[in-house]
Amino acid sequence: MPDAASSPGGPSVPAPAALDRTKLLAARLRAAGAQPYLASALYSLTVVPSHEVPTMGVDRHWRCYVSPAFVDATPVPALAAVWIHEVAHLLRDHHHRATLVPAAFRHDHHRLNVAQDCEINDDLSSLPDGALRPAMFGLPDGRLFEEYLPSIPPGHSPDCGSGAHGHARSWESTGAPRVSPVEAAAIRRQTASALRARVRARGRVPEGWRRWADEILEPVVDWRRALTGAVREAASWASGAVDYTYRRPSRRGAAVRGVVLPSLRRPMPRVAVVVDTSGSMGPDELRTALAEVAGVLRAVGVGRDRVTVLACDADVHTVRRVSTVGEVVLDGGGGTDMRVGVDRALTTAPRPTIVIVLTDGETPWPASAPSGARVIAGLVGTANAAPPPSWIETIRIPG
Repeated sequence: MPDAASSPGGPSVPAPAALDRTKLLAARLRAAGAQPYLASALYSLTVVPSHEVPTMGVDRHWRCYVSPAFVDATPVPALAAVWIHEVAHLLRDHHHRATLVPAAFRHDHHRLNVAQDCEINDDLSSLPDGALRPAMFGLPDGRLFEEYLPSIPPGHSPDCGSGAHGHARSWESTGAPRVSPVEAAAIRRQTASALRARVRARGRVPEGWRRWADEILEPVVDWRRALTGAVREAASWASGAVDYTYRRPSRRGAAVRGVVLPSLRRPMPRVAVVVDTSGSMGPDELRTALAEVAGVLRAVGVGRDRVTVLACDADVHTVRRVSTVGEVVLDGGGGTDMRVGVDRALTTAPRPTIVIVLTDGETPWPASAPSGARVIAGLVGTANAAPPPSWIETIRIPG
């Protein structure tokens, strides 16, 4: 087979180099030997040679695209570290997590990729020169990419594929074997179990991988999903609380001369959001929680005209009614007593059927459940507060 292709009337063009699979697979074997708990994940990747991929990259189906030129130019120890880097994107579910970041960052796949590389590379040695690390941006090691993302400046353009940042690339294939989402979840759990077994055997494990295994094997409930479910269930309960009204007479009244019969009505839920604005609440955590609550209410179909927001400062026992969450101002008081806010919310007209309380939890609570209303407590930024009474639906919102 000739080494070059000729074009009519022009010079010969060298044929692209073939992938050195022996070197590539030797690097994967070295990676599995260095971090044996990653072996199953590493060997689940399907190798796809590509002259379009800059170095190596993955898609969400666990296909690993490899540049032959990059393999030729990279020593085996560094190539082994790149193997671990790419499989880390998939094990840490970066492509799904990228869909959950604020919209301002979601479509900038380069910044996403830089932040994700920083999350991974602080645990890796022997990476090729120029590998991105948190220190390059004045950031500390050991954080998640979501924490790095706001501090990442433009100007870098890594591309680890849709398995990292979630944006499909031109060099990604649809014909190579794939790993299903169910299989991927099983690989993550198997890897996390193997990692935990190594920790118990006193083996050396990077701290970032140890934290990741803890999250996989002892998952924390997604508080946004829990809050959405609680509000949706309370809204369904409120909508089912049918009552009689004479505003629209019953059609059955036509059968009874001289008598006006009421008809049944199904009320739409009304919501009061009681916000703890005392000095113990952190402004950043509170703003995040308020924004999430606003999004949850929109998601379950509760419009702004059916929402009342009350800012409660227990020190001076004042409650202000505002029209949007953006108008809530931290008053900086000392103590917290959300009973004041809940009582005021229940006396507003029209009376709410759902009361959402956002507080750090260091507060007394009403002694009994209110009649005709459901109470949901969002405990913001603390795990130490005593739980509210059992009749209050409680969601813990990490700070």
